[in-house]
Amino acid sequence: MANQRGVEEVGMLRRLRMTVGKMRTGEAPAPLMILLPFQRFLQTEASGGILLLAATALALILANSPLAGLYNETLHTEIAVSIGGAHVAESVLGWINEGLMALFFLVVGLEIKREVVVGDLRSPKRAALSLVAAIGGALVPAAIYIALNAGGPGSRGWGIPIGTDTAFTLGVLALLGRGIPSGLRAFLASFAIVDDVVAILVISIAYTSHISWVALAVVAGCFALLMLANFLGIRRLAVYALLGVALWLAMLSSGVHATVAGILVALTIPVRSRIDSSDFVRRAREYLDAFAASHYSGLRMLTNEDQQAALEALEDSAEQFQVPLQRVERALHPWVAYLIVPIFALANAGIALNEGFAKSLTQPVTLGVLLGLLVGKPVGVFVSTWIAARTRIAVLPEAVTWRHMFGVAFLGGIGFTMSLFITDLAFGSGAFIIQAKVGILLGSLVAGVIGWLILRNATRTANSGASEPI
Repeated sequence: MANQRGVEEVGMLRRLRMTVGKMRTGEAPAPLMILLPFQRFLQTEASGGILLLAATALALILANSPLAGLYNETLHTEIAVSIGGAHVAESVLGWINEGLMALFFLVVGLEIKREVVVGDLRSPKRAALSLVAAIGGALVPAAIYIALNAGGPGSRGWGIPIGTDTAFTLGVLALLGRGIPSGLRAFLASFAIVDDVVAILVISIAYTSHISWVALAVVAGCFALLMLANFLGIRRLAVYALLGVALWLAMLSSGVHATVAGILVALTIPVRSRIDSSDFVRRAREYLDAFAASHYSGLRMLTNEDQQAALEALEDSAEQFQVPLQRVERALHPWVAYLIVPIFALANAGIALNEGFAKSLTQPVTLGVLLGLLVGKPVGVFVSTWIAARTRIAVLPEAVTWRHMFGVAFLGGIGFTMSLFITDLAFGSGAFIIQAKVGILLGSLVAGVIGWLILRNATRTANSGASEPI
């Protein structure tokens, strides 16, 4: 047993030495600091899409079962919480849409910031492609909706078809396997992120019913303190968490939707390491040497104080080298993808498929959302990116063809999470909210299937060596 422990410790020591050696020779920084976080993001979003689909199916089952009454009653049950001197009373649905979804927007904000600092949005031409795709993918669906609802009571829902669901779109892409170019995955992720920015701006501006300037002043004060903490190099995440909760409470009373607080907090999370890579490598080598020199046969790790001290020092240096933004995103993203977003779908996707469902198919709100997602989104995304590429404002990612882009344009029509969220802001309750949800579910489903078929065909064509037809 003692020999086995010795072998394990030596193996661990070798792995640590190999990691430090790669960092010293410049082999590791890019994949460690940039590629791995992005790959984790893609994998988590794609696998989270499976739970999102399951939660949506469960919501539809509950809404059309004998449990429908209990389902709706539970969502509208009020829960009151006192935080310090603040008293907040919301329904279960309200806590989900304004509380839990604030964490969703926090993760979205962190990913936006990471993409701007080290990702695709750092490159002007790649950022331009995602930007024009998001703008075109917002303007055309909104125009189609307005054309069908202008002057009518449902005109307020024009923002519903502009959203793209990152989890579902990346999940569909994951079904196609490794034949999809990596550049296409990166574009879809960055496009969905910029699309979220557009949706957030719409939420902040178009769906704010009243303004409390006192509450907004408190929001501004909390945000200023968060920025000051960033400027002073404060890295204790508890500071950002406490100020973030205060900002969310103030935003809840401001008239601006409380989830915007998540974006504001994300903007203040530090993106720099406390020590640089050369300093970390120097320290790590010293601690590894101390660890090796402290290897006494017969001693376990728990009784070898010198080895414990070396490992604790190495751990402390690693924490100083880690970027706080990645630490927060790594901690929150699985909770958001695997729990919060599915809970949101479970609470918001329940539609009674009775005689009112068939009637809603002919209503202007349903048609506006359906055609906005199924026609407006693909046309807006594809045409805007084609013009941008032809005028050399932007460039396509490597190995990506126009067939790929056409398929991704349809995947952009999977609105779901963001569209459901804006539906709640636009209509709150009543017949319009049911009509909008019918349009979202049908539009997202058909757009996703068409996008998947196009991309599957494009992948087979690319593998067979056929030429690009567009």
